[in-house]
Amino acid sequence: MEEKDKKTGENKENTSVALELFGWAQSLIWALLVLVFISSFFVRISGVNGDSMYPTLHHGDRMLLRLNYNEPKHGDIVVVMAPGFDENEPLVKRIIAVAGDEIDIDDEGNVWVNGEHLYEPYVNEQYFNGGSMSYPYYVPEGHVFVMGDNRNYSADSRAEYIGALKVEDIIGRVFFRMWPMNSFGGL
Repeated sequence: MEEKDKKTGENKENTSVALELFGWAQSLIWALLVLVFISSFFVRISGVNGDSMYPTLHHGDRMLLRLNYNEPKHGDIVVVMAPGFDENEPLVKRIIAVAGDEIDIDDEGNVWVNGEHLYEPYVNEQYFNGGSMSYPYYVPEGHVFVMGDNRNYSADSRAEYIGALKVEDIIGRVFFRMWPMNSFGGL
């Protein structure tokens, strides 16, 4: 026989199940709110579309971005919106030079930043295209010069229609690859 609460006349088992379900629902709602808050202000998931960052990143990779990235550094991998390219498709690129830097690319594809040859073990293959930019090029204040690691198949700052990008066009810095699982880890 089911036990009833003397004050309310309700079944005690039903009340405890309802309270437990309410507790779980409340916990789930709070977890979702925290997740939305974190993804809005701190980190975001982004994907790679294309092969311009090969071999570092591959088409279809999923990664975490650190948002509010205001201090670009040489070598950082970032996701940017390139106003001169595709207004709807963010680009994943590597920062080669920052504001005030002088960049030069010779006929053999060697990159020089502030007179020093850039050591680039991450580049996929030798390339011979400095793009449509004139060199030496001086990166303006508040801008970055970005390039893909797969230089022969990358639309980047070497093209005049993209050029140096404003720091404010950077969505975030890539710091962790989530997918595929066999490449899971920090970048």
